[in-house]
Order: sequence, then structure tokens, then C-alpha cells
Amino acid sequence: MLGTCLENVRKAAPLIHCITNYVTVNDVANILLACGGSPIMSDDIQEVEDITALCAGLTLNIGTLNQRTLPSMLAAGKRAAALGHPVVLDPVGAGASPLRTQSARSLIEAIPFTLIRGNMSEIKALSQLSISSRGVDAGTGDGVTEETLESGVAFAKDAALRFGTIVSITGAIDLVSDGARCYVIRNGRAEMGRITGTGCQLSALTAAYLAANRGNELEAAAAAVASMGLAGEIGWSHLAPYEGNATYRNRIIDAIFRMDGEVLEKGANYELR
Repeated sequence: MLGTCLENVRKAAPLIHCITNYVTVNDVANILLACGGSPIMSDDIQEVEDITALCAGLTLNIGTLNQRTLPSMLAAGKRAAALGHPVVLDPVGAGASPLRTQSARSLIEAIPFTLIRGNMSEIKALSQLSISSRGVDAGTGDGVTEETLESGVAFAKDAALRFGTIVSITGAIDLVSDGARCYVIRNGRAEMGRITGTGCQLSALTAAYLAANRGNELEAAAAAVASMGLAGEIGWSHLAPYEGNATYRNRIIDAIFRMDGEVLEKGANYELR
């Protein structure tokens, strides 16, 4: 039950270590507080191992990639993995530059990630199947539609097996797979793409769900994706005619704050393949 996964986050109140990008760091912190977790942001190499040891989960986001934080990500990721904590990678912009793509691949080679979350272009770039990423956006033709759903599911399963981790591919239709099974999730609104950071927020949210639902990681990841998409739907329904994307960002966080297991269970639109 996806709703149970949400309720477990509220009960556990997991502390999540975020090494994330400075464009969206405030919203990432707020989405974690809204879901019932707690954020801590630390990226200095001298303390990241100590900080991550205090936490229940870790999310690594390369959105504002630089040479200072890469060693911190490696150190924190290895420490979290050694402690058995869930670790999430958000390979923002993989495929947009050789530095981004290779940095993300080097992290994957060094750290046993619990989950990798990105759009289709980013995951294809990591799989060496595409270089069509346009920064944080999926490249033309890389979106999952009803017409391409079967091949999308097959790709998600293959990518999960290739990386040895859960893969969460987000877009118009979201796919979450462990290699054997794939959740197909149809929540969300296209307007969420007009807000900076919904993907970054989802990656941190996913880390909280994973930390609070040990042994049930695939369903927890699907619950995180569905809750974010549903929050987008709820938030949009509460917008006044004169309000735009800045207010919409806040409405999404508010919807996460107010969501409970019953609301998620009723509103989640998914199937398992």
C-alpha cells in the first residue's frame, strides 16, 4: 500500500543528508519538512562523513556540479553505504556535458546506490544510449507516452539491472523499476515543469521514503513519485486565476504537508507491470 509508505515517513521522521544544488536547496529542505522528515545540508569534505553517519538517508544531486563537492559526494556516499543507509543519486543534466556524464558514472561505479532518479534522457546518457539531454530537461523524443510505454518499461527494467539499483524515470508518465517489476505512474501535471526544482525535491523526498520503509524499497520509491505527482495535481487545483508558477511551487509543498496515507492511496494513479 503506497499510503502506508507515506505514514511510515511521518512516524519515522527520517533525517536526510542532502548534498544538492544551490539553485533549489531551500525547496529541497522544505519538501523534506513537509513530508515529515528533516533535512541537513552539508557538503564540506571535512564533515560530510560525520554528518551522513547521523542521518537515515543521503541524496546526491549534481545540478550545480563543481570539483569541490564531487569528493564530498564520494566520501558521503561510501560512508552511507557502509552504514547500510539508502543513497539516492540525481544525475541532473547527465548527457549535457562530458563532465556531468562522467562524474555521474564515476559516482555510480564507486557507490552502491539504492536508487537513481532522473528523466529519460539522463538515464539514457548514463546507459551510453543517448546524448540528447538539454540540461535538466529530457531531449526531444525521450518522453514516455502511451505509445512508447512498452519500450519505456523495458528500458527501465534493463537500466535497473544494468546499474544494480532501483531506477526512477520521471516525466509525463513515471516509471519506477527494480529490474523485475515496474510501477507505471500517471500522476502529476505538465505545469510542474515550469517550476525549478521539482525533480530535486522528489529525489530528496524519495530518500526519506526509502529510509522509512526499509525492505520495501520499490514500493516506497513508487509512493514518493506518486505523492509528488498528486501534490502537483492538488496544488494546481488550488491556484487562483491570477497566480502563477511561484505560488504553484508553494502549493505543491503545502499539498505534501497536508497529504496523508488515505489521500495518497485514493489519488495515486498507477499500475504494476
